Amino acid sequence: MIKRDQEMANWGTPQGPGPVVSTVVNIQPEMAVPDHIVWSLFNTIYFNICCLGFVALAYSVKSRDRKMVNDMIGAQSYASTAKCLNIAALVLGILVIVVGIVVVVLQAVTIAAAVARQNHRGYS
Repeated sequence: MIKRDQEMANWGTPQGPGPVVSTVVNIQPEMAVPDHIVWSLFNTIYFNICCLGFVALAYSVKSRDRKMVNDMIGAQSYASTAKCLNIAALVLGILVIVVGIVVVVLQAVTIAAAVARQNHRGYS
């Protein structure tokens, strides 16, 4: 064998006990930052008390934009604000509905009581 061929044949085999070199690659796990866009859209359509649902939708879109440019801290900040606004819009919306139902029921009971008194006076 020619010397060059012999050297090439030995390239793939270790030449002796040498230091083993290893490389560690730290891969950052991708943070899943929820942007609450569906919740914000729902609140915008159904529970837009004092425009809180619309403002929450704006912050959700900002959060999604920040995620697209890999600014996870900014995305988390906007998402947190959107979440708080969504909670406020949902609670206020449900509260308005419950108060509305209570007012309608009380008004119906008051009218029914007035009609009953009117009918009762006619018979005495």
